[in-house]
Amino acid sequence: MKRKLAIVTLLLMLGVLLAACGAGAGENNPANLNANTEPNTLANDVMDTDVEVPEEPEGPVEETAFIVGSEEPTQIVGGFEYSNTLVTDYYVEHAVALVDMHAFVIRDEEWEIPVASQTLGFLDINQEAMTAEYVVQLPAKPTAQFDDVDHDDQEETGVQVFAVAYWPNLYAGPYSEGDDVSWGWPSYLASVITDTENDDEVIGGKLVVWSPDDMQAFPSGFGEDGLLFTEDDPTLALPAGYTIVDLDQEPFGFAKEAEPELTLYEPQDVAIKDFSEMSWTEAFDEMFAIVSVEYAFNGIEGKQPDWDALYDELYPRIQEAEASGDYEAYVLAMRDFTWAFNDGHVGMGGGSDVLNAYFSQDTEGGYGFSIRDLDDGRVIAVFVLEGGPAAQAGMQVGAEITEFNGMPIGDAIAQTETWTRPTSSDFDLRYQQARYLLTDPLDTESEVTFANPEGQPQTVTLTAVSERDSFAYTSVYRGVDTDFMLPVEFDLIERDNALIGYIRINSNYDDLNLIIRLFERALQTFELYEVEGIIIDMRVNSGGANLGLAGMLYDEEIPMGQLEYYSEATGEFEPEGLPDKVIPNENQYHFDKMVTLVGSTCYSACELEAYGFSQVPGMIVVGMTPSAGVEAEVARGQFVMPDDIFLQIPTGRFVLPDGSIFLEGQGVQPTFPVPVNEETVFAEGDVVLEYGIRAVLQPLSAGITPDHLPTFETDAAAGQSKLESGLELLEDKAREIYGDDDYKTPGTLNYTVTLAQDDEVAWIYGLCTTPDMIEADFEDIELTFEMQGEVIPLEDMILLDYPVSEEMSCKYIYTTLSDWAIGEYHLTTTATFTNPIVIDGTTYPAGDWISEYAVYVNP
Repeated sequence: MKRKLAIVTLLLMLGVLLAACGAGAGENNPANLNANTEPNTLANDVMDTDVEVPEEPEGPVEETAFIVGSEEPTQIVGGFEYSNTLVTDYYVEHAVALVDMHAFVIRDEEWEIPVASQTLGFLDINQEAMTAEYVVQLPAKPTAQFDDVDHDDQEETGVQVFAVAYWPNLYAGPYSEGDDVSWGWPSYLASVITDTENDDEVIGGKLVVWSPDDMQAFPSGFGEDGLLFTEDDPTLALPAGYTIVDLDQEPFGFAKEAEPELTLYEPQDVAIKDFSEMSWTEAFDEMFAIVSVEYAFNGIEGKQPDWDALYDELYPRIQEAEASGDYEAYVLAMRDFTWAFNDGHVGMGGGSDVLNAYFSQDTEGGYGFSIRDLDDGRVIAVFVLEGGPAAQAGMQVGAEITEFNGMPIGDAIAQTETWTRPTSSDFDLRYQQARYLLTDPLDTESEVTFANPEGQPQTVTLTAVSERDSFAYTSVYRGVDTDFMLPVEFDLIERDNALIGYIRINSNYDDLNLIIRLFERALQTFELYEVEGIIIDMRVNSGGANLGLAGMLYDEEIPMGQLEYYSEATGEFEPEGLPDKVIPNENQYHFDKMVTLVGSTCYSACELEAYGFSQVPGMIVVGMTPSAGVEAEVARGQFVMPDDIFLQIPTGRFVLPDGSIFLEGQGVQPTFPVPVNEETVFAEGDVVLEYGIRAVLQPLSAGITPDHLPTFETDAAAGQSKLESGLELLEDKAREIYGDDDYKTPGTLNYTVTLAQDDEVAWIYGLCTTPDMIEADFEDIELTFEMQGEVIPLEDMILLDYPVSEEMSCKYIYTTLSDWAIGEYHLTTTATFTNPIVIDGTTYPAGDWISEYAVYVNP
């Protein structure tokens, strides 16, 4: 998994690490440095490492570089300023490092940075000023990869090339190794400047170069192709030891000083776009010019706004507001800009006094009841406020609502405007529309047609009164206390004499190190207690950084999406960095049953994390809805507008190999969906968790009524061909195994069978005995086949006489079953022996010989 260069995801493709948090408008819109306690400890450790240096050919290499200063560098100091708070949002253990740039020299983004070449330095961050200062000791004999970069066709030792970069601790120890490895080269808060439009080519900044002697050469310029470390680079000989190379000079500047100062650069495209000092119209124009070109889902049907129409509508409103100094009109225009998107990552901050006033006005009144859409298309009242308008009109919980203000209830819901806009998924929008349909300004009158359970339809007029209980009842956060949540919490659930491990991942945002450690601690605890299975609850998590935690549960790579950004060079969205993937951890954990819970309050990076879990073999995804379907990258789309208005617009999108959009609008789909019906919407407690527990303890389809019976094979030739080809019997697929003695007396044998929908099996009863007795013995057997409590006519089965040898003949009555529906089936075969039957000297008494099959067909 891309850990510390999550820094490489962060450094190379910042958005995968961010994976983008939610927009921040709520539902109602209102490197551990313990390695170095002494300054020179790390330097001394590295000095003691021996490096074998090949002998050099005699004679000078090139003209010697002009060096400013003559003191050998012993430590590097410097600092940086940052505008994007991801530095402190995600990490608590900060450091810098001298980072081997070999990956850039050879242009290999997957080259793993060796731990031996990592030299860490102390970093002090001032969060209030958003600045930092660092110091890193230089080892006397560094141990990075040697690179021969003079392209003179002679084999030479070469030099070691470094950049200084931000290097926080994400997982385990301070160095990047094991499950916390780093790849590629730094481009975020690094001493080099890179071109994100051109595969992160180094185009400026400073490098730290170490030469083992004075016989090595280094580029003095970018050459005609404008690229560093290519054959057309002019070169100059370097002195032995450390040299600081300034790539911003022409030719490059070379310097030796005891304590060089190197600035670390925040990439321009990641920096907050600050238009706060402009006028309202100027800032809107600047922002709009960027967003209308770089918006992540431009060109995607149903996602791209009509840019011309949107500008024509909003610019005059902002212009008018500016001319009159109408702040309220300005705020509402900016709100309406965000509402023009079908994208849950689009959000606005600021203007809260104005927006809260309008929100309160629009939603202050309620009619005293709440509704839910059911899977069967009905809309029912799930809450009726005691003494409220609906209750006074006679409405009861469970009433079916059929019309609202003369419109069919489904149409009325679909036309409702909400304050939760924008949203990415149709299912999330629909849920909120059903909530907001029943909020109105005070004293609004609405006509409602409903029928109570067992009652007749009636139409009443309700007047909105001051109440919020009905609105709160259907909040997706009802019953969730987010104030004191740790980012990861875990516990043991005891049910039916079994222990289930329960992990709730509440955040992928704060203190990533803590999240990883707590998650692994949970898995370790569950293994210790030998749990029956685990449940990973991702339902209340607004995103942050995808950590690839599924790598602890699966020993193969899990492909994820490819990040794309708009390219000014091509005018198209182009891939940036490598396709993302979950990398297997060195520490692996195994559980027989695994469940992931999803829901509409799992956003963004939460969805990437949940998707990774969903791809672990055997993982069952349980949810009443998919995850929110809000998936994009937002780090480059942060805007500060005048008068404390903040906008977030995603500019990076994730795509699959076929070019389709990954997760956005779709979310992580349940493989075991929780039905939305009267039973579940009125259930006490956490119904989704209960379904998750059931998925661990029972077959997945237990309790589900199939929507059709399987297909029976009635063609005798086809059925015999399938049997002879080795088609498995129901008994072959059963969990239970019986011995010979179990078949010698009448009674019931129970079989538990788990199938997939496309499985085909044989349901069969047979008798084998001597050819002279087969017909008479078979006449002493009365057969009954039942499925789901209904008797199957024997004429729907196939009768097969099957001679085995001169001494043995068999008679079968059977069918093959295919095209199963998801659900629980019960099949019974009853063979009543009216007389004892003797086979091979064994007497089988008269009585009922019953086989009961509980068949569970899983998705």
